[in-house]
Amino acid sequence: MFHAAPSRLNCPGRYHVIPTMNANAKSVAQSRPQVHTFRADHLGSFLRPGALLDARDHYFKARDISAEQLRAAEDAAIRDVVKFQEKLGFKVITDGEFRRGSWHGDFLTRLGGVVEQGGRLKIAGPIRHLQAIQLRDFQFLKSATPCVVKVPIPSPTMLHGRDGAARSVYPDLEEFFDDVAAAYRVEIASLAAAGCSYVQLDDTNLARLCDGAQREAARARGHDPDRLPYLYARLVNDSLRDRPENMTIGMHLCRGSLRSRAADGGYEPIAEALFNEFDVDAYLLEFDDARCGDFAPLRHLPKGKLVVMGLVTTKLGELESKDDLKRRIDEAARYMPLGQMCLSPQCGFSSTVHGNQVEVEQQAAKCRLVIETAREVWGAD
Repeated sequence: MFHAAPSRLNCPGRYHVIPTMNANAKSVAQSRPQVHTFRADHLGSFLRPGALLDARDHYFKARDISAEQLRAAEDAAIRDVVKFQEKLGFKVITDGEFRRGSWHGDFLTRLGGVVEQGGRLKIAGPIRHLQAIQLRDFQFLKSATPCVVKVPIPSPTMLHGRDGAARSVYPDLEEFFDDVAAAYRVEIASLAAAGCSYVQLDDTNLARLCDGAQREAARARGHDPDRLPYLYARLVNDSLRDRPENMTIGMHLCRGSLRSRAADGGYEPIAEALFNEFDVDAYLLEFDDARCGDFAPLRHLPKGKLVVMGLVTTKLGELESKDDLKRRIDEAARYMPLGQMCLSPQCGFSSTVHGNQVEVEQQAAKCRLVIETAREVWGAD
């Protein structure tokens, strides 16, 4: 039996509920009840407004405003970006990642044992959950909208990819993974207790394993690139094992959104493990240019899971055509059911405070294109 989140009449439009499960019988013995997601989704970050950038400069550079004054500026900007998303017609809302300097560093460095040195993350001690990282931010956002709130956080795999498991701290990789998973379980539990029903894991490591050169680099570091996706699945699944039945988990594979080119190559090298071993409900995949490969790996998607097709680029301002998006959706439907497909921009518009090379109105136009195309393809509001 399918079930939806409770109706929220003052949220613009209405929910569109798609039946999902966590994984197929190959890897998960028991599926969870179906949870909600949306035909038109987005990745979370939006261009920061000038007033917020000014406030960050005053706090981090000039040091002439307090942390609470900065937070007040963030609150005001978030209220505005919530209205922006609601007016466009999104049924899932984020805070634009307006409280973050980057998509991953602000989260990971609040874990015990993780420090930033010279612009890079380092493992300096045992990984521990010391504080609720996203709770206060989620509670504010939840108070600002009647719609479903999504919390994007870096995938637990990101600590392994950033510094390896620093062998002076973790000579045993299993112990490292155990501590990371334990920390994530506490964080997810704090969000669940506050009513969070949609968490997105942002992951670059899996995308890098699509890239031939980076697979060779992994081998040079002593890793087996064919085995890593299965190890990462164990880590992610262990991190999520206590999540409540009504919490949707999406996983975004990021190939670089700002001016970086994190990974080339199609999803084929990781597809079987990705779609069948990870205990998640939806995959937010980038398909906005040729570096992402073709749609053939989608044939590995099991029944019940979703793929959110990132067909609209956030890297450039030029607007895609609706006809081209529909043509590409038709191409993808050769390999997976149309009913298990959704649509989104390929990544966020501002993975760091600097933002992509896109204007505010171009950002809005791309979001409208996603929503309008989804309505025309699936009849979704």
